[in-house]
Amino acid sequence: MGYTHLVRTGPPLGWRGWIPRNPGLSDRYLMTREATTSFRPDATVVLTLGERTYDLRTRALVMGILNRTRDSFYSPAATFELDRFFARAERLVDEGADILDVGGVKAGPGEDVSEEEELDRVVGVVGALKKRFDLPLSIDTWRASVAGACFAQGAVLGNDISGFADPDYLAVAARAGASVVATHIRLRPRVADPNPHYEDVTRTVSDFLVDRRQRALAAGVSAERIVLDAGLDLGKTAAQSLQLLRDSTHLAALGSPLLLSSSNKTFLGVMFNLEVTERREPSLAATALGIAAGCRIVRVHDVLGSVRVRDTLARVLEEVA
Repeated sequence: MGYTHLVRTGPPLGWRGWIPRNPGLSDRYLMTREATTSFRPDATVVLTLGERTYDLRTRALVMGILNRTRDSFYSPAATFELDRFFARAERLVDEGADILDVGGVKAGPGEDVSEEEELDRVVGVVGALKKRFDLPLSIDTWRASVAGACFAQGAVLGNDISGFADPDYLAVAARAGASVVATHIRLRPRVADPNPHYEDVTRTVSDFLVDRRQRALAAGVSAERIVLDAGLDLGKTAAQSLQLLRDSTHLAALGSPLLLSSSNKTFLGVMFNLEVTERREPSLAATALGIAAGCRIVRVHDVLGSVRVRDTLARVLEEVA
């Protein structure tokens, strides 16, 4: 069921948040009144996933990460064995996940995973999840063949970090009536990009996402089925990812639901010199900031904590309104 309660989104007018200075990070660490108000709380933000339509003006959806991989960068989420995979799925649903995002290949460099192997890892489990749980399923893949096979098994969202590099991806999604995530990446998945340069990272990412949205529309994917993602850590330095998080209001103002994928990522570790398993609190802080700035899907490892953050913000912002 879609959300029906309407509460104010975005921070109060004039709010100024701060992130502490850290060597090597951008000097721009004050969110100005202009930046925080560029996302209009009264703007219509609608997302359709399968037969469900969500009014996202006021409340974010929590997407639980469900990896069928052997080498996830966050090892507690690497649930390759089927018993661990389905046990984690049960836990994420019990904790309140709105969407389950299934992936069979990690985004970063690593051991090659063939198309056949990726299909074997994810198609069957998507079908099994569809039978077990009544909530939208997402397939995290940049291969059109894998997306199409999973759509046939019940997935309703294609989470593609490649920016639709596979020329067949959008046509496959359109034929299936599926929704898609357009993600910014500078090179391509699984390719290291240690020193990316942008004249203006937010403008570059914004232009890229608008272009990919237009491509999706032209392929027959309806506007309410298109999600945008800035791609934090994907071809970005820690400073660039932090800047994009700060500028979520600008990206949300593009008019499509904005997905935030910041959970346990490198840029959060750089801020405080934390190992990947030590980033729970920074991840929740980033989730809170993102939701307040207009992000309307948060892709997370810690579903329970993120649901509590989301619900707390909804209550607080409702009172402010």
